[in-house]
Amino acid sequence: MLRNPFSRAQDEQNRTSRTVLTGPRIPRHSSGWQAMLKHLKQEQELRVLDIGPTSPQNINFLTSLGHSVYMADVVHEALTGPWLQPPEAEKEPPRFDVSGFFEHNLNFGGREFDVVLLWTTLDYVPEALVHPLIEHLKQAVRKGGVILAIFHTKSSGPNTSYCRYHITDADMVEMQESAPYPVQRVYTNRNIEKLFADFGNYRFFLAKDNLYEVIITR
Repeated sequence: MLRNPFSRAQDEQNRTSRTVLTGPRIPRHSSGWQAMLKHLKQEQELRVLDIGPTSPQNINFLTSLGHSVYMADVVHEALTGPWLQPPEAEKEPPRFDVSGFFEHNLNFGGREFDVVLLWTTLDYVPEALVHPLIEHLKQAVRKGGVILAIFHTKSSGPNTSYCRYHITDADMVEMQESAPYPVQRVYTNRNIEKLFADFGNYRFFLAKDNLYEVIITR
């Protein structure tokens, strides 16, 4: 079943347009997705949080496996919504309305998730949202739940465009370019371990196209 607990008032929905997906879908081998797919096929009736623009392909596939799907377009909303605020003092960085952002976009209403498809979200959201978002997910993921995250190893060049990842019933995902958001930061393995220090363990997959894939267990 598809569920969307992140509903907003109509005027808020009209404030910014939905993320536009452009260009062809480019197939890409993903060892991280291959491992996650095995998990999804072994378990039943999981709650899956898929972060990114709406993908009917993802919805249909995950529900066909008997799982519930929740969608949240975090990057687009974080970068285009009214959450960045002026600094309180000169030379200080802009502030980010974290509580307002979560209330309007990631208000889970007490729900807990078994799987989070985080994709490359942490590479693109504002710096002030990174650690609060990880903590927010920690509270929402059940013990033993898993997160699939992808990180760029370069901030510019090939394969750094913001993409929607469409899942398949194979070891491939289909990358479809979206809005031209830049990679805001690059993480090393050690950085990633520190980000998720309060989680259980990590399984890294180093791809050939300048991407890290990581499965983090709660």
